[in-house]
Amino acid sequence: MRRFLKPLPILLIACLLIVSAGFVKSNDLFFQIKKQLTIFSDVYKQVAIRYVDEVPPEALMKVGINAMLDVLDPYTVFIDEGEQQQMEILSSGSYGGIGIDAGYRENQIVIIAPLDGYPAQRAGLQPGDVFLEIDGVDVSGLSPEEVQQLTIGDVGTKIDLKIERPGMQQPITFELERERIEINNISFSEFVETDRGIAYIQLSRFGQNTGEEIRSAILDFNESKNFNGLILDLRNNPGGLLNEALELIDKFIEPGVTVLETRGRIESVNSTYTSEEPALLEDLPVVVLMNNGSASASEVVAGAFQDLDRAVIIGEKSFGKGLVQTIEPLSYNTSLKITISQYYTPSGRSIQSVDYSDLESGAENGEAGNNRRKFLTKNGRPVYDGNGIEPDLTVTKANRSLLEVSLMRENYFFFFINQYLANNGEISKDLPDNAFKLFVSYLLEEDFDFMTPVDQHLEEISQNLEQFSQPGSAEANVEELKALLRDYKILQIYESEEFITKQLQFEWIAQTQNREERTRRMLQSDEDVLKAIELLSNTDQYQQILEP
Repeated sequence: MRRFLKPLPILLIACLLIVSAGFVKSNDLFFQIKKQLTIFSDVYKQVAIRYVDEVPPEALMKVGINAMLDVLDPYTVFIDEGEQQQMEILSSGSYGGIGIDAGYRENQIVIIAPLDGYPAQRAGLQPGDVFLEIDGVDVSGLSPEEVQQLTIGDVGTKIDLKIERPGMQQPITFELERERIEINNISFSEFVETDRGIAYIQLSRFGQNTGEEIRSAILDFNESKNFNGLILDLRNNPGGLLNEALELIDKFIEPGVTVLETRGRIESVNSTYTSEEPALLEDLPVVVLMNNGSASASEVVAGAFQDLDRAVIIGEKSFGKGLVQTIEPLSYNTSLKITISQYYTPSGRSIQSVDYSDLESGAENGEAGNNRRKFLTKNGRPVYDGNGIEPDLTVTKANRSLLEVSLMRENYFFFFINQYLANNGEISKDLPDNAFKLFVSYLLEEDFDFMTPVDQHLEEISQNLEQFSQPGSAEANVEELKALLRDYKILQIYESEEFITKQLQFEWIAQTQNREERTRRMLQSDEDVLKAIELLSNTDQYQQILEP
């Protein structure tokens, strides 16, 4: 008996040491917090009282707080009393703006998604466009939330944007007019291939009741008795409420399956989420459409469906925002939006594409690159972490030319169709056959031009020639080159006939039909949707992707 009792004192001592170590560690942390707060308070007080120039205490403190948060990830931000109202406006889903969601990429603020049908999207702004200036204000150093706030204002007011687009050598400027932005969860829901029973749902965000709206749409489709496949469009969906993303997943996954994990430094924020309710259509073939504008909750859904081999992902790599934030109320009607954990898909991989953990330098470590880890889906397919969610099938989009960007940026399609409809009493359902020819004439009448690198070089040469008293034939040669460049630009218009005609068709539908008809017609030529229809119509190919 004694032989079994002897180890008890040793065990008790070991337990006491573990508890004491935890207490000392916790006590040391609080001591360090108290010490550093005391030092900061002393410095702040001395600067506010004794500095040679008067410093507003509020501004000084805000700079200090923002500087402290700048070494963390860009989604951890201080929300002061003046910004609190803007947060409430955004959360309500109704505000005056241009219809964009902003996010971070490599220390630059980019457009995550332009909202369909609103000024930013109509003018041709795209996911990945980098913000340089808003109304002449340099946005470098601002947070995505601060940039978002600069775009919000009274309906009808103007806003000037300067952006940088990957692959283009010069910035692009836009002048937009703010509109009332009303954001719906489901933007469009309809059968896109009736004979084959393929339905389509365009989900623009994860707001309140998203899960129930999805349930209702699925039940409506199922009433047709010919519901054989679903296309869930999460392109340009910036995310939203996590619980609604989990509600959506629940509609397609049997109960008791792990669909998401959140992991943080504090044990209380670590959670494992499992499906709970019976799936509505457990075996229904599903395709999820995704692009660079699909972020956060969209990536949670796409990641779960991919890891559980529940759907085929088509499109482009997602944005890669796998950080979880919560809003903590602070004193004097302020609050702190703070990152508390990260998302992990059912296979255990992280969604986050950028590492912000280097606190010493305050710089992001970039994408994981060759250090990405391999994981396996339910059926053994390889997937990788550290780079958002990558599609199972990639649909590559053609880059826009400078001509095409200029036509969309200046709203030439809108103004031409608007003028045509104003001058012609009869309105047909389809675009007139001679629309392209009329549009070219319209551009020439409007003295349409667009800047190219060659224009810049010729302008520099002209300025250099002005320094000479007798430029001679060189100036004439430059003018001849400019004339040849103008002819080349006109030729480019004719070479872009297919693109121009398509945009004129979209704008014609937008101004003569309702928004649903516009979406319906656009889907008929949508490459991602056509690829999804083709895949869902081929059961063997669909299964071969999920079960190689």
